[in-house]
Order: sequence, then structure tokens, then C-alpha cells
Amino acid sequence: MSAPENTGTKTGSKWKPGQSGNPRGKPKGTRHKATQLAIGMMNDEAERIVRKVIDGALEGDAVCLRLCLERLAPPAKERPLSLALPATATAEGISAAQQAIVQAVASGELLPGEAATLAGILETRRKALETQELEQRIAALEERNAKT
Repeated sequence: MSAPENTGTKTGSKWKPGQSGNPRGKPKGTRHKATQLAIGMMNDEAERIVRKVIDGALEGDAVCLRLCLERLAPPAKERPLSLALPATATAEGISAAQQAIVQAVASGELLPGEAATLAGILETRRKALETQELEQRIAALEERNAKT
């Protein structure tokens, strides 16, 4: 009688090299047991912890002040923009709007990242106009070919 075939590693594991015992992996959002324990402990004392941080901030502790300010008024990731742009119903209008964005960056009215976002919006608008124009041209060609 022969020994059972070992399909795994040298140690006799039932998994082949490169094969996972849990192919789907850990579910998203699952927290480590130590993290769960720490969160549980903090939840039990959350009110006292927050009170201590606020008291420290009121006493002038710079770290506590920073914590309070970061939580009360986090830095804005984006800001509303007010920039007069020409109409974008035509390719010429889109080109003029792009030029206005370049000038706004040059004069300091817009940050480069904001300009890139606006330029992306204008590019999407340009592609939509281009698609619409091509659709109209194809329809006209099909209509002309149908008549002949």
C-alpha cells in the first residue's frame, strides 16, 4: 500500500504553493482584534478623553489646541469657484473658456489644481460637442446616400 500523495508543501500542507486557504481574503472593513479592543476601551472613556483634550486646549496645550481645531474646522479640500467663462456651446467658446482659465491661473485667481479640474470639465464638454457634431454629420451623410 502506498502513502497518500502530498499535493502541498514539504510540510504536508493540503494547500499547494501559491494557493490561498482564503481566496476571498479578509472582508473589507474588518478590524484587527487589537484595534477593536482599543476602540472599545476608548468608547468607554470617550467623554472623559474629549473633556481632557478640551481642558488642555483651554490651558494652552498646543497639541490639544491642534486636535480641537482639526476636528472642529478641518482644512477644506475644495473651495467654491467664481470665474466668468464664455459660453461653451461651440468649439470657439470652449477655446475661449480655456484661455480664461489660463489667464486666471497666471493672475493668481485660480490654483493650478483648480484650473486642471475646470480644464477637465471643459474637455468633457468638448467631447460631448464633438460627438454631437459627428452624429449630425453621419445622419446627414446617411440621408444623402439614401436619396441616391
